[in-house]
Amino acid sequence: MSVNAPTILALDFDGVICDGLPEYFATAWRTYCKIWLPSSQTTPENLTSQFDRLRPVIETGWEMPVLIRALLSGVTEAEIWQNWSAIAQKFLQQDNLTAAEIGKQLDAIRDEWISTNLDSWLDLHRFYPGVLERLHSLIDSPVKPLIITTKEGRFVEQLLQRQGIQLPSQSVLGKEIKRPKYQIIRELIAIATQTPVVFWFVEDRLKTLQLVQQQADLEDVRLFLADWGYNTSAERELAQQNPRIQLLSLAQFAEDFSAWG
Repeated sequence: MSVNAPTILALDFDGVICDGLPEYFATAWRTYCKIWLPSSQTTPENLTSQFDRLRPVIETGWEMPVLIRALLSGVTEAEIWQNWSAIAQKFLQQDNLTAAEIGKQLDAIRDEWISTNLDSWLDLHRFYPGVLERLHSLIDSPVKPLIITTKEGRFVEQLLQRQGIQLPSQSVLGKEIKRPKYQIIRELIAIATQTPVVFWFVEDRLKTLQLVQQQADLEDVRLFLADWGYNTSAERELAQQNPRIQLLSLAQFAEDFSAWG
């Protein structure tokens, strides 16, 4: 194995392999309508594109319908970029809601959709250009691809199978694992059969990479921020200033590992 290639390549799913923006918005809009009962359930013009642009401010699912609430209440995109956390809390207090209540509603709406019309839910997921081809090329290579995601593993497997990619179940570590990604990485390194272990991790959330960076025993894990995912220009600039984290482009991802920087 070349020193310029990993033995294990761990990938986040949403924001690295798959773009779930259409599903995020559709579920968020249904939740918004359920909670705030607008006079019309027809999606307002331009709302979807605004939501898509602002997706990087979202850290947890409950925030998605609140983002719609803020936009429809006249909060500007510039204000949301600058002060989203405080804005979200303001709407919780103003509307006498809690994050847990909204999250429960959103999960229930998504679960009902999945149980009644799984295919239409799966159809709302799209894949970034070239990523599936790259993933497929790794399946019979010396590099072991893994997926570490907060999405349920069974849905990841179904989405990939629809595209002709069959990964072993043990290669998809989803929401059901219920452990932080840095702990999953630690466990994967401990059970790796191929030595030495050269572990690379590609993620679109800077905070997740920073948490891995804070683990003293994971200092040899090579960290990449996917610049095509759900992150901001400010986060990408921070990554470029961090000697442990490398900014990775979609074009680089499709190339040989030696081109990854």
